[in-house]
Amino acid sequence: MVLLSRWYGAYSAKMAIFVLKTTANREDQVIDFVASNAQKKGFDVYALVRLHNMRGYILVEAAAREEVELASRGVPYARGILKHELDFKEIEPTLEQVKAPINIQKDDIIELVSGPFKHEKARVTRVDQQKEEATVELLEAAVPIPVTVKLDSVRVIRREEKKEEDKSIEN
Repeated sequence: MVLLSRWYGAYSAKMAIFVLKTTANREDQVIDFVASNAQKKGFDVYALVRLHNMRGYILVEAAAREEVELASRGVPYARGILKHELDFKEIEPTLEQVKAPINIQKDDIIELVSGPFKHEKARVTRVDQQKEEATVELLEAAVPIPVTVKLDSVRVIRREEKKEEDKSIEN
């Protein structure tokens, strides 16, 4: 997202969100050109947003449709503006990052899905939920070496359940 903060001081009550069509996979270049035009020429464009799930489209927050037209005029890969304004309620779910709870416990068998040990299996030795990290020991390593990884880079394969005799001792 590109915020053109210079104009946020003069933030008006009449603002709208417009959709600018672009050539697919050229969204970042269009954002750079439109932001540059808006800043140089003083158009009332407040923010430019590229949503990862919408290829070929950019959301433009501006005072009026004419401002977006002027800021995008002559910009390579810009293909036009959709007729209707968007209501913020329509795009709000795509803008909010909802963090899914990650359920990883000590002694789980996991697979690393990114990083230098990708596709390796490991046993969780410690979990730090605040830092969102887990310390694991690789299963196929000759010498067990603790490795700290982010929780979003692991996938639980098998959960080690407590044995029945352990459960009866706890009760």
